[in-house]
Amino acid sequence: MRLVFAGTPTVALPSLDALVASEHEVVAVVTRPDAPVGRGRKLTPSPVAMRAEELGIEVLKPEHPRDPDFQERLRELAPAACPVVAYGALLPQSALDIPTHGWVNLHFSLLPRWRGAAPVQRAIMAGDDVTGTTCFRIVRELDAGPVYDIEEVPMPDETAGELLGRLAISGAAQLVGVMDAVAAGTLPVEQGEEGVTVAAKLTTEDARVDFDRPAGEVRNHIMGCSPDPGAWCEVDGQRLKLYRARVADDRGLAPGALEATKREVFVGAGSGTIELLEVQAPGKRRMAAIDWARGGVAGVLR
Repeated sequence: MRLVFAGTPTVALPSLDALVASEHEVVAVVTRPDAPVGRGRKLTPSPVAMRAEELGIEVLKPEHPRDPDFQERLRELAPAACPVVAYGALLPQSALDIPTHGWVNLHFSLLPRWRGAAPVQRAIMAGDDVTGTTCFRIVRELDAGPVYDIEEVPMPDETAGELLGRLAISGAAQLVGVMDAVAAGTLPVEQGEEGVTVAAKLTTEDARVDFDRPAGEVRNHIMGCSPDPGAWCEVDGQRLKLYRARVADDRGLAPGALEATKREVFVGAGSGTIELLEVQAPGKRRMAAIDWARGGVAGVLR
C-alpha cells in the first residue's frame, strides 16, 4: 500500500522505520515545521524530518494541514492510508478525506480510556494496572474514531518516559500489522463512549507534588511526570525536581518530612512513606537522591 507517514518527535521513529522496512511503500512523511531548539534557539528539523531525509523520503512541513498547497501535494501522492504517530496538529476534514482509508493513529492508551495529549503520564498518575496501545481511524472528535486493534500490557514499574519508549517499539509492530489488515480489507469497529477519560496535557502546576496524599499516589505522581514536565516541590524556598521514587516501609514521618540515612532518602506522605531515588536541585544535574542528600538535607518538602 502507498503510505504517507505523519509524525514529529523521537517517539514516532520506531513506527517510521518499521513501515519503511515493511512491504508497504512510504512515499512521503508529514511533520511539523522546523522549531527553535537549545539555548541558541536554532531552527531545527523534527526527528521524523531528519530520519526521512536520511532515508531519501520526501518531507512535507505544512504550517497547518489545512494549507491548500499541502493538501494538493497529498492528493498528488495518492496515499491509500496515512499512518500517524504523535504528529502534533489537528487534521481538518478536508485532509482526513484525502487518503482512501483515512489517517490511522497509533495512540498510547487503551481507548476510550485516556483520550488526549498525555495518555501515558495520566495512566501512571492514576495508578492504572494495565496500559497499552490502540490503532484507530482519526475522526474530527478527539481520539474517538473506530478501532482497528488494541494491545494491552501490564503496567510496568517505569517512568512515563520509559514506558512511552517501550510502547513506541511494540506499537510500531502493531501499526505495521494494522496497515497489513487495512490492505486486506479489514474495517475498524466503533469505539464506543463507555469508560471515556481525558488525558489533558500536563502543566508545570499540575506536576507539583502534594505530600498530603497517600504514599502510593505520590509515587505514581512522581513517576507519571518523569521526565516531562518533571514532578516538583519546594525545600527551603527552592524548587526540587523529583524524577523517580518508590513506596517504602512506613517510617512514621509527617507529610513532606525528610529523613536521610547513609543509603536512602525518605519523605513522609499523608499515609505511608516514599523513598526518593532520583532528584534535581536548582542549578544541578539530575542525580541519585542519596548523592543530593550527602550535602546535608533537612526540613520539609512542600
